[in-house]
Formats: sequence, structure tokens, C-alpha cells
Amino acid sequence: MFASSQKNGDVMTWTVPKIKALKGEQKIATLTAYDALSAHYADEAGIPLILVGDSLANTILGYETTLPVTMDEMVHHTAAVVRGVKEGLVVADMPFMSYQGTLEHAIENAGRFIKEAGADAVKIEGGAMRAELVGTLVANGIPVLGHIGLTPQSVKELGGFKMQGKTEEAARKLMDDAQALEQAGAFAMVLECVPAELAQNITASLKIPTIGIGAGPHCDGQILVFTDVLGMGHGHVPGFVKKFADLKPQIQAALSSYKQDVEQGGFPS
Repeated sequence: MFASSQKNGDVMTWTVPKIKALKGEQKIATLTAYDALSAHYADEAGIPLILVGDSLANTILGYETTLPVTMDEMVHHTAAVVRGVKEGLVVADMPFMSYQGTLEHAIENAGRFIKEAGADAVKIEGGAMRAELVGTLVANGIPVLGHIGLTPQSVKELGGFKMQGKTEEAARKLMDDAQALEQAGAFAMVLECVPAELAQNITASLKIPTIGIGAGPHCDGQILVFTDVLGMGHGHVPGFVKKFADLKPQIQAALSSYKQDVEQGGFPS
């Protein structure tokens, strides 16, 4: 088992091989983080896999979707996360149009996350159509976390945030996508918003771990957004999210109390 962060008396630093070795041994708790503070909290909790998600766009930067977030913004926040992490494996989410063009453009952008920001790997959305890119990045020393199912960067094509793989044909395509990404060299794979039975079948068919989000309990791991876990989010929260704390009312109460104290002269005393 890999539950302890200590190995031979030393702190365990999570690596791609160690994450892969968790399949069938231990469920993988994965969390997004967007800055050094949230990354520090996640790392202190022993989270082995930390994703700097392009959900940064709507969660932190105030965009309506993930589409507007830029490479420079993602590199900036990834670097901050890396500074807050000592043990976890940091994966940077490649934003919309940072890898959909030429292979050369994609390699250059992925390389920025590794070289400039200090990330350990990158995440790319898409199935078999991304297999060549995944293989090229891996061959150039850049580990890749795959992502299939509901891919938010394709939300305009998908017609909204909807469950994927519901028909037999769609389920077969997702299975083919998963196997193509594994063969291309992806070290793990996010399955987002797919039926639990399909996620179970994909997980059983792969030798690499699957990380579910809205994909049922049978994946090798689960991922949630940092602010959703702590009950700090605003706006729509997906139905599959579980709050492990409800901090928003406490934060609002504290800020209101601060405002009142200042206005009434109670602070500073």
C-alpha cells in the first residue's frame, strides 16, 4: 500500500511511475489547485496528484467557461502551485488552442509548463485524435494525463455540459479513445461525466489508472475542484460534487463581522 508519505524515513515525492503503480493497490485522491496556498493545503493533506485545471478560468479568474484562459495565465498559476508543493505530482492543464494546432506548437507550449513553471506533466483533452500528440510529447520527455468523456474545451461542439457515452456507439468510441491514449503513452486518464458502468469497463480494460469526475465509484481515483470540496464555490455546482466542508457561510460571516467591527470602531481596539 502507498498510503504513507514516508519511505525509508524520507519524504516520498510522487512521480509518474509511482502514480501508475497505484492502480489496483490504492484509490487515487486527486485535487485541483490554483495557487501556492491551495497547493500547500492539498500537499499537506497528502494528495498525490494535483492538477492545475483550466477550471482556473471560471473558478478563480471569473470567466464563464474555460475557453478564454491563456497559456500565460496557466503558466503563471502552475508556477505558483509548484512553489506550494513538496511531495505531490503537479499536472498542468493545457488550455484551449494551446495544442490543437501543429505538433510543433503543442510541444512548445507543453514544454513551457515543464521548463518555465516546473510542472511534472500536462493534461490534454481528447481521445484517439490526440494519440499522435500524446506519443510525441511522451517521446520528448513530457508525461501526459489524458482526458476523455465530457471535455469542457469542446463544450460548443457538445452542445453543453452533458453526460457522454450514453449510446452503444458513443460508449464504444470512448473505449477506443481510452485504449488509443494508453497505447500512445498516457500515464493516467480522466473520465468525466460518463455512465458508471462504462467507466468501470474502461477502467478494467486499461493498465493505467483512471481518475473519475462524475463517472461513478469504479474508477481508480477521483478528482474534485478545490473550492467545491471546501464548499467555497459560487454559481452552479455539479450534482456529483460532495462538500467535505461548508466554508462559504463561515467566510461570509467572518467578513461581515470584520466590516461591522471597522464601521463601529471595534477594530482596532
